[in-house]
Amino acid sequence: MTDQAEHDVRVTQQRRAWRARQVAKRGLHALTAKLWSSFWLIVIVAVIMASLVALGDLSVGLALASFGGFVAAVLLLPLQDTDQEEEAGFAPSPTVDRNRSPMSAVIDALPDPGILLSPTGQVVFFNAPAKGLFSSLREGNHISSLIRAPEFLDAVSAAPRSGRAVSVVYAERVPVGRRVEATVAPLGRKGEPDRDILVLLRDFTEGDRINQMRTDFIANASHEMRTPLASLRGFIETLQSTAKEDEAARERFLPIMAEQAARMTRLIDALLSLSRLEMNAHVPPSDLVDLNDVLGHARDTLEPIAADSNMSLEVERFAKPAIVRGDRDELLQVLQNLVQNALKYGRPNGSVRIEAKHIPSLNQHTRGRFAISVIDDGPGISAEHLPRLTERFYRVDVDSSREKGGTGLGLAIVKHILNRHRGELAIASKPEQGSTFTVMLNESQPAGDIASLSTASK
Repeated sequence: MTDQAEHDVRVTQQRRAWRARQVAKRGLHALTAKLWSSFWLIVIVAVIMASLVALGDLSVGLALASFGGFVAAVLLLPLQDTDQEEEAGFAPSPTVDRNRSPMSAVIDALPDPGILLSPTGQVVFFNAPAKGLFSSLREGNHISSLIRAPEFLDAVSAAPRSGRAVSVVYAERVPVGRRVEATVAPLGRKGEPDRDILVLLRDFTEGDRINQMRTDFIANASHEMRTPLASLRGFIETLQSTAKEDEAARERFLPIMAEQAARMTRLIDALLSLSRLEMNAHVPPSDLVDLNDVLGHARDTLEPIAADSNMSLEVERFAKPAIVRGDRDELLQVLQNLVQNALKYGRPNGSVRIEAKHIPSLNQHTRGRFAISVIDDGPGISAEHLPRLTERFYRVDVDSSREKGGTGLGLAIVKHILNRHRGELAIASKPEQGSTFTVMLNESQPAGDIASLSTASK
């Protein structure tokens, strides 16, 4: 890196010296052109001055001073034609020339990150996707300050000599894990000593992440289905063979088989629900919904479940109509999933509380938000689990979740519904201090009259 820095300093000094020589040469050319364009006028003035000196009407010193002043005036006068010709013939700096080149326009139009390098590896030009990939990308910096992968730097160094495009794949660990394919191609005709280098980049990170998620999803879904299917198959084989005539075995096995079948039904229903949400994720809902109506329906639906679990459920409503753009059934599903989780994993004989708050906007040009919090007094969740709770099939305690009928998809469904509603889910929890799941939705225009509000709530 030290040798590279010294090389960069030498290149910078050489460029400055070259520019200084060009400026001096340009000035000399301009003066010569002005004198030549006024040559005959200067000769006439010189003859007149000499004649006046010869006739004795003008002293030699005054004549010389007058002639010198005239020549200086000629040199100071602007000469537009000459200046334009000289400007056209003056070589601009390499960076400006490259930025205005057709290749720069091509790179700017590319959808993938593209960087134009000088033969020595300095950044000459880059497009917007490249700037998005490397926030510290600057013209004039060496590419090694951004990408330090040895295989990539070797390809850049060899590009001017090899005369062919080379593709390399490198991985980065910091600041974030990333896998990138770089195509390094020299520009210009083969055999030219100073050829710029085009670097095209393709970031595989997002594609790798999606493929990994797909693989994990298939593995988890098949695992979740395999367990109840294996149980059902075992019970059926037992009932068909050794316990064929055993009435007690049938009475014992049939409830377990029904439970496993219900578990598979819940899992399939959750997967179908998740699939529908993903299909409509890009289409925000357009109906007006009063969150008080959703809270009231959730209370009526969930109070019997809470009573069966020997737990209390308290539901708070908004003081005024809380109108949002949304899908009533999906918002109800959000509350049901959150409350059912609180009832399953909360403290036995404990309580679950739903709080409703309006958060006013600090800006008069934007609307406020509605926050609905589901609070339990259960054992709480450790901090390391919180970021992953909304992942599909992620469970804090796998055995406990399966025993209580959990599918591992409830919070994933909540996240997808809120994404479609342009809302947010905030999770706060500490061990032995309970958990709080807060849903935040943007406030919408209140309904114009009771009839419209009633229609929106249906």
